This record gives sequence, structure tokens and C-alpha cells, in this order.
Amino acid sequence: MRPADEVVDLVSALIRFDTTNTGDPATTAGEAECALWVAEQLREAGYETTYVESGAPGRGNVFARLPGADPNRGALLVHGHLDVVPAEAADWSVHPFSGAVVDDYVWGRGAIDMKNMVGMMIAVARHFKRERIVPPRDLVFAFVADEEAGGAYGCGWLVENRPDLFDGVTEAVGEVGGFSLTLPRADGSEARLYLIETAEKGMRWMRLTARARAGHGSFVHEDNAVTILAAAVGRLGRHRFPLVLTDTVGAFLSAVAEETGHAIDLESPDLDTAVAKLGPIGRIVGATLRDTANPTMLAAGYKANVIPATAEAVVDCRVLPGRTAAFEREVDEILGPDVEREWITELPSYETTFDGDLVDAMNSALLTVDPGSRIVPFMLSGGTDAKHFARLGIRCFGFTPLRLPPELDFAALFHGVDERVPVDSLIFGAEVLTEFLQNC
Repeated sequence: MRPADEVVDLVSALIRFDTTNTGDPATTAGEAECALWVAEQLREAGYETTYVESGAPGRGNVFARLPGADPNRGALLVHGHLDVVPAEAADWSVHPFSGAVVDDYVWGRGAIDMKNMVGMMIAVARHFKRERIVPPRDLVFAFVADEEAGGAYGCGWLVENRPDLFDGVTEAVGEVGGFSLTLPRADGSEARLYLIETAEKGMRWMRLTARARAGHGSFVHEDNAVTILAAAVGRLGRHRFPLVLTDTVGAFLSAVAEETGHAIDLESPDLDTAVAKLGPIGRIVGATLRDTANPTMLAAGYKANVIPATAEAVVDCRVLPGRTAAFEREVDEILGPDVEREWITELPSYETTFDGDLVDAMNSALLTVDPGSRIVPFMLSGGTDAKHFARLGIRCFGFTPLRLPPELDFAALFHGVDERVPVDSLIFGAEVLTEFLQNC
């Protein structure tokens, strides 16, 4: 059985496991049942697997290693996370944990983020074992927990407590990259680019606190914690951080201009407008032109007629490589002296170069299955488990190959209602991943 023959069924089965990660251990479903099922699929094909619960009961992770032809080469880590963000069934066209195959799509929470890749990994791993295919180097397949809440009960814990699971690993592939972007050329033809993630913005969640004198709600108050905080949050939320063109984003935009024949002025202060013309993917690329700080949570008070002594907010900050110190100075100036800030989550940015044998192998695999296409680097505005693996000196790429319909709003599917993946894209991805891992 080829990987393409079973990948759809595998992804559908994975979606039926409710691995909802709310960020609160008390309400998170946990990944154990799904992880144990993954382990069984691998053992059935002949793998020895390692099951680890990372930091809390139910936060299951599974590892399997396939020896390669050259034991002196560094191993390649192929990783995917099992958890998903919450989904409200009433908002969906199909039940988010049905894994239904409808209209040539597999539907459900995790179809894109990222049980599609997990299904491909299982299918390819089983194929290699059954057919006795020996890859050029050791392959370490990792199926992990808690990516959607920053990895404290997943990769963060594993890197700190079980680094032995990554012995010999020098490079890694995972989400979010390898998907296609179809753009019109000036001559009327189309260019199909495959975006390889080589960089990620840093993820820093910040708590803001304002303090003032508590009092009765009927009195006049010149000093109100809610007012102080609300004003600061408003200033921060409306602020536009300066445009900074990183090497990765510059290379991506240059490739787009070259392929489409439409010039992009990388020195223009209005670069946002040019990026917006790329369509839905422009939302991701546009967010990598500058730092962002988006207020997401507010909390204050306990009774309508009581002025509270404190008010708090949480802000989701995403910071470009090399910008942390400048970002903090700018934030402090915006907030002013009356608001305290503290980082409650700090995951660094990441950037690697777009070169080397592994990049060549990605390119070769994609050209084998989709001749005439082109790979280009890009930066992810969000974050992945690569941030944790990089702490072990592992060079990380986002490579989950998918050939997408040009009209599909791929960016909107991440954490969105009616998340779904085309059946043809899964079959394509399984074929590319097979070719890639045989020649990596």
C-alpha cells in the first residue's frame, strides 16, 4: 500500500480524536488516546515506539526512529503536534471532530493545523517499514503534545527533560510550510510557488497591570485603574510598529516579483499595499513586515459600584528576529509610567538560511511531483515547536507539502470555522514527503 492510498483515512481518523487544547490543563482534553493510537499504527508496521507523558497526565507524545544508510550523518526530525485549538460545533457546516470527507475535502479541527501532516507522517513511516526502504540518514518521527499553548507540556518539557529522544538530530521539518501559492504572471500564465518556512517571529505574551485607589462607584475619581489601563491598551493596540524588511521576507518578495513580472519596491514605505495584493496569503506575509502587539484579554472589578484597585490586560506580541530590545523600548514609551508589564510567555524568534542539502532535497521532491514549480523562503507570523527544537541546535524548516487550489483561502483555515484540507492535497503531500524522505 502506497502512502497516498491511506493518508486520507489516517487524517480522518486522527481528526475524530478530540485533542482540544484550551491552554488550561483543567479543561484540555489531552493527547494520550490519540498518541497511543498513533503508536499502534507504527507498531503494526514493525516500529519500536516510545510513549512519554510530558509534565502532566494525558499529555502524550510518541517517538519512533528509522535507521538510515549512513549512521555518521545527522538524523532528521520529522515532527507534528497532536493537539488542536477549540471548536464550537454549532458554528460549523460539519461536526468539527467528525473527520468527514465531503466535497473532496477532509473536514474537521486539525485538518490543516496539523493532523494533515501527522497523517502523512504515519503513512510514509509505515510505507518505509513495510517496503524495507532505508533512508539516507536516520529519521526520527515525533508526534507531540501542547503546541497550541506554547509547548510547556510538549516540546518545551521534552527538550528540557528528555533530550535523549533527539540524540544525533541536526535538522527538522514540520509545520507551517511547503504549501503552494499560485500567482498570475504578466504574460497570462501562472506561477506556482511553494513556501518553505525558514523563519518565525518571536512569541511574547505580556500582562499589563494598572493600580490605583479603590473606591465607591458614585464618587468622582481622578485616579481609576480601569481608565489608566484602557487608555494604555488603546494606545498600544492602535500603534503601528516600524516596517523592518528581514532577509527572509526580502527574499520571498524578490522571488514573487521575479516570477510574476510585477516589480515590488522593497524600499517603499507603502510595502504593505504591495503585499496585500498577494491575496489571502498577504495577511501572513504582511504580519512579518513589522512587530505586532494585539490586546486579547481584559479583566477588572468585581461589582458594578466598586472602583477596583487593579485592572489587567493580556497582549499577544509577535516580534521580528533581532528586534526584541527595540520592541521593548517602544512598548514602554507607549504604555507610560503608570502601567506595569511582565512577560508571561517568552518564545524567541527563529531564522535560518535558505540553502543546503536539505533545501535541495525539498526542491527536488517538489519538482519530481510538480514540475515547473519553485520553492521560496518565507517567515511565519505565528510560532511552532521549531522554537523549542532550535534550543538543541537543530536547524528547523516548515515543510508540510500541499498543492492547494488557487482559490482556497488557506490562511483563513488556521484555527478557523470549517477547517478542511483537500483530498488531492493530502495525496500530493504524501507523494512529496515520500520522495523527500527517500532522498534527504
